[in-house]
Amino acid sequence: MEHFMHFRVLLLLSFGSILWMEGEASEHHDKPNFLLIMADDLGIGDVGCFGNTTIRTPHIDQLAQDGVKLTHHISAAPLCSPSRTAFMTGRYPIRSGMASIGRAPVLLWTAGSGGLPPNEITFAKVLQEKGYSTGIVGKWHLGVNCNSRDDLCHHPNNHGFDYFYGMPFTLFSECKEGHGRIILPDVRIFIWRISEIIGLAILTAVSLRLLGLLFLNCKFILLLVLAYILCISAWYLPFQFINIWNCIIMRNGEVVEQPMALETLPLRLLNEAEGFLQRNKDKPFLLFVSFPHVHSPLFESERFKGKSKHGLYGDNIEEMDWMTGRIVKMVEDLGLSKKTFVYFTSDHGGHVEHADSSGQVGGWNGIYKGGKGMAGWDGGIRVPGIIRWPGKLPAGKVIDKPTSLMDIFPTVVNIANGQLPTDRSIDGHDLLPLIQGEVPHSRHEFMFHYCGVDIHAVRWHPRNNSDSVYKVHFFTPNFNPPGAIGCYNIMICRCYGEFVSRHDPPLVFDISRDPSESLPLSPEVEPRYSEILQRVQEVMEEHQKAVKPVPSQFTVSEIMWKPWLQPCCGTFPFCSCKESNGS
Repeated sequence: MEHFMHFRVLLLLSFGSILWMEGEASEHHDKPNFLLIMADDLGIGDVGCFGNTTIRTPHIDQLAQDGVKLTHHISAAPLCSPSRTAFMTGRYPIRSGMASIGRAPVLLWTAGSGGLPPNEITFAKVLQEKGYSTGIVGKWHLGVNCNSRDDLCHHPNNHGFDYFYGMPFTLFSECKEGHGRIILPDVRIFIWRISEIIGLAILTAVSLRLLGLLFLNCKFILLLVLAYILCISAWYLPFQFINIWNCIIMRNGEVVEQPMALETLPLRLLNEAEGFLQRNKDKPFLLFVSFPHVHSPLFESERFKGKSKHGLYGDNIEEMDWMTGRIVKMVEDLGLSKKTFVYFTSDHGGHVEHADSSGQVGGWNGIYKGGKGMAGWDGGIRVPGIIRWPGKLPAGKVIDKPTSLMDIFPTVVNIANGQLPTDRSIDGHDLLPLIQGEVPHSRHEFMFHYCGVDIHAVRWHPRNNSDSVYKVHFFTPNFNPPGAIGCYNIMICRCYGEFVSRHDPPLVFDISRDPSESLPLSPEVEPRYSEILQRVQEVMEEHQKAVKPVPSQFTVSEIMWKPWLQPCCGTFPFCSCKESNGS
């Protein structure tokens, strides 16, 4: 009898354990998944469902057909690092110190010490704490290390991502042989000229001493020699090996390829994204696919080269669309479509000035003026936005109210039943009430368009008028040549000094009626003209007072290349390795 009682107890305990495990599995099974896809430098006019009729994007178009299209979707910055900071944190980049204060508009080296501060909270960090498997495949460009080569303080693994495979930096021309050098060319030339002057001074001093025409202390000549060595080193080491320092692939904290092989990178990224989905099919997951497409230099994949009507740029868009389709199909094949929130966007507008001997290799921003690097004009910040969640969100719906990339942070956190941080300002808003028709207006009554640390424009969508959206420009870039829509003399517009014009009174547009921003309003044609200027000025001043000062991640000391921070496979400075399955 005693044995029978023991058996019953064991049976009940086993049955209870099974129920508990099933409950846990059910709890995990019921959690929604998140697939966030971001293109790099993709113009809103490059996508079929946003008006392009010649570049084929059937898979992205299908997402829009099956989901919700955001036609007034705005990036918080017109360049990579600040825009991605805002996307990750739901906050204007100035709040994190990730806004440029001068010459360097984005992070320039993997061995700089600037980056997304460790105390910032990303949507990945919140979901990680909720039991999600979190991963990023592709581009990061938000820094790597702070004080040592392996502290990884800015790295994705320190910002809530369990898994990272991809580029800690970005694609620059230096990553592709024969495509020139674009990182601080003026600084590089300046250092070289200083080196030439010092070298000439050394030759002159030594010659005069040898000829007995002038006696110069040997210590002075030695100091000149040391200065010459320092200048040559500052010119040679950071700039001549950029492809080795910046063009690398990491898996988590380990460098697996240095320099990276571009020809196989797209397929490797695709395989990694599909592998992450396969490994985590039975768990709640968040996967951020951060394409290097269509940032230049462009890929030349055999499968797509020469297939589009728009040269290599079009080929790259069509390759990215195909990759998007493959990743979404994997979600569908795993039976996870109805449980997975899918989002597609670009980090900012297309690069209109970028062209080479083959023609245009930058993006097209449709009817919107400007492009990458221009914070006020919509061509630099209006991006495609698509959300698909079958059974949860209406298919084929179009939202034309102002929304922001910063809205993804609170939207994802709220869907996952996470807690938004209460110790800091969050500038994004949950998109679901707007998409599901629970509210008639976007919660973004005002949007501040930063270029670096300065507000170049403010967007106002009055609550008492559901149609009009006003844009007030305080600064605009100086286009060159005059009449062009871009800064072709310097290849990308800058945010400060002689590169911009200040407007007093500011330029005012009603972009609901004039989306190309070609007809500035005046008191004679707009009865609310004075009210618009006054209201926007008041709100902008209130916003600026509320932004707490934080250490800048874009100072010279943070941006500059530091050899002791350089990620390296092998013994520094002999960094070289190829990924074993890199083919």
